[in-house]
Amino acid sequence: MGGMEFNKIFAALLVAGIVASLSGFISKKLVHPEELEENAFHVEVAEGGAAGAAPKIQLPEPVLHLVAAADIARGEKLAKACAACHSFEKGGPNGVGPYLWNTVNKPKHHASGFSYSGALTANGVANWTYQSLNYFLWKPKKYAPGTKMNYLGIKKPEDRAAMIAWLRTLADSPAPLPSAAEIATEKAEFAPEPEETAETAAAEEPAAGE
Repeated sequence: MGGMEFNKIFAALLVAGIVASLSGFISKKLVHPEELEENAFHVEVAEGGAAGAAPKIQLPEPVLHLVAAADIARGEKLAKACAACHSFEKGGPNGVGPYLWNTVNKPKHHASGFSYSGALTANGVANWTYQSLNYFLWKPKKYAPGTKMNYLGIKKPEDRAAMIAWLRTLADSPAPLPSAAEIATEKAEFAPEPEETAETAAAEEPAAGE
């Protein structure tokens, strides 16, 4: 093999090596995983929902606007289901649950001598306001997880209003009725999702080609 031919072969191999090296370098710069990760745009997404979506809290239907005209006799009748655990008369004893005389707008842990679980005030509300009574009577264990009270709750808003109106009478000086501001606040906080109908579902369907 002549010197000229050898030089040609060596030059060809050298060029091929340089091309291969440059190709690897360029490929590494274009698609290197570390650089892709470094330059990626991260979107913070709230757990269980889209970015920035606030968690939805289910609340009971407002009843404060119903209390003034509520059926007190109806409330007393409903309370008979509670008599197995509570007493209602002034100076009455504690039972499985605390006595309930003078409850509305009073401290939740009002019954002296009763061993409370602490669940009632865990949400930061210390008194039995009209709104907290509505929430508790709706679903006790949802309002106060860990409460000792084994009661499913009162589903109908009218019945909860009647119960609250009757509890209000159990005092030497009944608490003032819910104010306009309290009624407005309760209504503003309750925002149920609209029920989906066949018409609304059809309206939300994308048109052909979209």
